[in-house]
Amino acid sequence: MSTALKLSVAEFVNMAKCGAFAQINRRIELIRGELREKLIPQGPVHGWLVTALNNWSVKQANRFGMIASCQVPLDLTAQESMPEPDLMWLQKVSYKERHPTWQDVRLAIEVADSSLKSDLTEKAELYAEAGIQEYWVVDAPMKQIHVFRNPVKGVYSTVSVAVEGDLISPEVAADALLSVTQLFQDEL
Repeated sequence: MSTALKLSVAEFVNMAKCGAFAQINRRIELIRGELREKLIPQGPVHGWLVTALNNWSVKQANRFGMIASCQVPLDLTAQESMPEPDLMWLQKVSYKERHPTWQDVRLAIEVADSSLKSDLTEKAELYAEAGIQEYWVVDAPMKQIHVFRNPVKGVYSTVSVAVEGDLISPEVAADALLSVTQLFQDEL
């Protein structure tokens, strides 16, 4: 009888340092101890939305004493996970010696085209369980943003959807307004 191999974050990091994933030319995340392959290549809509949100995030996060990070591993050791959110607003400290952890994250953002179902369920559960205070899922097909806030016992207690015509901002930076209409009309 055989079972699936579960990895710890430390084992995953060691494998990455040794070049295990570079040899197979795949983007891999660790989710609850399991290796998951991320879609390569990203579609143009996904890529454009990440670029637009990154530009907005860099400008806005800096105004509020935070830094914006794009597609960097997030160390969620307690959840046996190391996902790579498309964007994160992080506490302003150096990350040269370590990956960000849940305590560093002020906002996590995933752009979803083909990954919508898992971003709204599995990733939302993972981030809430870790204690990440705010998580957005940019729903490319529907041109809307799902906003998850205030995790309580591993579940986001506040969930809303921002649609075209709405302005949203992270709770940690209420003046950092994002126009949903402008985002999807390429006007950021």
